[in-house]
Amino acid sequence: MNETRNYSKEVGLAVLALAILVAIPYLTSSRLISDYIIRLAAFGVFATSLNILIGYGGMVSFGHAMFFGGGAYAFGLLMQKAGTSIPVALVGAILFCALLGLVVGAICVRLKEIYFSFLTLAFAMLLYSIILSWMSLTGGDQGLMGGIPRPAFLGVDLSNGHHLYLFACVLAVVCLLLMRLLMQSPFGYTLRMVRDNAERARFLGIDVWRTKLYAFILAGAFAAVAGVIMALFVSGAYPEFTYWTMSGEAIFMILLGGLHVFIGPVLGAALLLVFNDMVTRYTDLHGLALGIIVLVFALGFKRGVGDFALRLSPKYRKKQTIEKVTT
Repeated sequence: MNETRNYSKEVGLAVLALAILVAIPYLTSSRLISDYIIRLAAFGVFATSLNILIGYGGMVSFGHAMFFGGGAYAFGLLMQKAGTSIPVALVGAILFCALLGLVVGAICVRLKEIYFSFLTLAFAMLLYSIILSWMSLTGGDQGLMGGIPRPAFLGVDLSNGHHLYLFACVLAVVCLLLMRLLMQSPFGYTLRMVRDNAERARFLGIDVWRTKLYAFILAGAFAAVAGVIMALFVSGAYPEFTYWTMSGEAIFMILLGGLHVFIGPVLGAALLLVFNDMVTRYTDLHGLALGIIVLVFALGFKRGVGDFALRLSPKYRKKQTIEKVTT
């Protein structure tokens, strides 16, 4: 009964969030705001999918961009070369990255900590090298040439900026809702148990390797959707989507927003996009300025913004007090 109530609450919040996003274009005609929200939809889903591994699974991946870029390229190639419809290409991109996650994850999740991190990075750089060298298919360092076709489907025309905005918002909200429900499900709690004490979980009969692998596949599938949103926004796919710096940006987003609050990575993505836009507008020292900003946040809050706000909430303090009394 309680689980049903919780799920209803999550769905209600998702509907409310979507309603607010749908209303924004009617409140302002600014193209900057709509473009910002589309980018936030892509990077919010991307960072949250990575947090399935980092925050919930305790697996720090340096190569998560392989799924972001892989989804963008799979979607673009299906649209360009195969001439599929947008829904079919979207599903194809998700399946491609899920299969990629199965193959890569089956190898990587057997390893611990730094070995896992660097092996995921190695696989991402392998995909990056393939994209650069397979010029006849991917366009090499120029990316997919000629743009991505956007044929209308079910009355939706993604060549229309407003339709693209709504499509990105719906995809993002649905993905975030699904990830939230998954992390609140028995699978999500099992993943947390594996993160906190793998040996105890194994003793209780949980298949640790399989649990981590499922998390890896799910994270890759959701990251593919983020790549599709970005591919539609820029009307192309580029090697930089799979480069290690893209994974680094997602990690920055999680650190800025918070590991232990579900919406934290989205908050971090919103902050990092704002900082990026401000820094590139006022200085050429982009990397230095952005690094200083992230450092100030890390030293000032000592955790992400979401985690910091959580610790200030009365509910969290009451929970901590009860835990101290019981221990």
